[in-house]
Amino acid sequence: MRQPPLAPVDQVPELVRRLYALVAEFEVLFPRRRFTLDGHLVRSIAEVLAAHRYGISLCTASTEAHDGFAADGRRVEIKMTQGERVALRAAPQHLIVLHLSKEGSATEVFNGPGELAWSRCGPMQSNGQRRISIKSLQELMTAVPESERLKARA
Repeated sequence: MRQPPLAPVDQVPELVRRLYALVAEFEVLFPRRRFTLDGHLVRSIAEVLAAHRYGISLCTASTEAHDGFAADGRRVEIKMTQGERVALRAAPQHLIVLHLSKEGSATEVFNGPGELAWSRCGPMQSNGQRRISIKSLQELMTAVPESERLKARA
């Protein structure tokens, strides 16, 4: 019996695993170079995963300040990292931060008012961004009431 095709969002973990496998191949071929998944690629992965998980309607790519809108109308900024911090340019109305594993899973780090995270960011850098660590976001998350979080879809 033939299996039904996977929904696009359900294909993301396997695609991410394949990307990391390709990165590993590049690093074997060119041992003095690091090949990292970053920039637009990681942002786009974050946006499609968060849109699916939280029912966010995405804005056009590269819209300034926010990536989409929650069902209740809140403007949402979506960030993803593979490392230990993310950077913000301004205080978003609502912030979702996900951590991407090499296995392709994305775990929620922060889901709450953007101002809460913005208040704990470091100083403005020369690139116009302020950084905040995943550890700080996890600590802040414990203070975010369920009523202020976007609900994940079942």
